[in-house]
Amino acid sequence: MATVSAAVRRDWLVGYAMVAPVVLGALAFVVLPLGMVVWYSLHEWNVLAGTFTFAGADNYQRLASDDGLGDALLASLWFSIGLVVLNIVLALLLAVLLNQRLPGTTTFRTFFFSPVVVSLVAWTIVWSFLLQADGGINGFLAVLGVDGPNWLRHPTTAMVSVIVVQVFKNVGLNMILFLAALQGVPEELQEAARLDGAGAWRRFRSITLPLISPTILLVSIITIVGSLEVFAQIDVLTGGGPGNSTTVLVYYLYQQAFQFNDFGYASALAVLLFVIVLALTLLQWQSRKRWVFHEV
Repeated sequence: MATVSAAVRRDWLVGYAMVAPVVLGALAFVVLPLGMVVWYSLHEWNVLAGTFTFAGADNYQRLASDDGLGDALLASLWFSIGLVVLNIVLALLLAVLLNQRLPGTTTFRTFFFSPVVVSLVAWTIVWSFLLQADGGINGFLAVLGVDGPNWLRHPTTAMVSVIVVQVFKNVGLNMILFLAALQGVPEELQEAARLDGAGAWRRFRSITLPLISPTILLVSIITIVGSLEVFAQIDVLTGGGPGNSTTVLVYYLYQQAFQFNDFGYASALAVLLFVIVLALTLLQWQSRKRWVFHEV
């Protein structure tokens, strides 16, 4: 068997050295913490009482009978649906409009993207003042002769308010991604379809959407994962209320760990969250073969 030359071994060492920081970082900050969470989920752990006893699958059995978890999953479902639909549709619409090369598009791009770079907590605090019963939103509605509701104190309007605040915070990022994808659509295809008599909607549906479908997949995955990890907006705006109407899964996990000091059960909830995110991501990734352009 031929021996490996010194040059090949040197190339191997350089390659291993280049990937080592990424691998070590993934092991230290992803694999190891995930393993520790799984280990903690098998225990009854109360920090204040100083107890840490093995409980086996008790925490996972508790998941099936926890009514609060059912409410949290339902709230997470409504939040995710509202956020994903509004965010993607609005971002795509803005990207299409800003791709028309009309006067002032640079200003509008800056206007819609600026919330992305604003601190999340600061952004949410400002909106919490605007959405109060005597806040800026109701003040504006009063000028129009409309008596606005107490947005954050009614179950339906509270959830809608949180969704809208999050949409306005991140729609600019998705808009930029869609705008970059739209600018990569060959103009020759659009012109050929136009000469064949295809209208604007037909060109958008048959040419533009298929060609930007990889970006739609990326935005969809990012938005869905982000919607399942929302916390600061809930904590600042509603505190999970009124009742449990805005207590999403991550906030319910936080309550179990830091309000009820049940870190073992909170760890089981974290494992459940990881499984849900992983399953939805894999589902989207597998479904790409049916609708994403050039995916087979």
